[in-house]
Amino acid sequence: GCILHGKIYPFGEISRTDNCYRCDCSREEMNCCALFHTPVSYDKEKCKAVFNQESCNYDVVQKDDSSKKCFVYSQV
Repeated sequence: GCILHGKIYPFGEISRTDNCYRCDCSREEMNCCALFHTPVSYDKEKCKAVFNQESCNYDVVQKDDSSKKCFVYSQV
């Protein structure tokens, strides 16, 4: 198998790792891509990005009230 972040995964396609990546594991190499987008453009004075492990995505919420979402202008 392949090792990613200290965990062994079997050969073949891995639809979702513990760290929210999709990977292809072969005897020669392991190729992975993120299942999430990182927010880069939002009101950073009033808001913060918090990674949601269950949804494999970032929630951008208000710093003083995390129940209120913020508008994200762009993600990468």
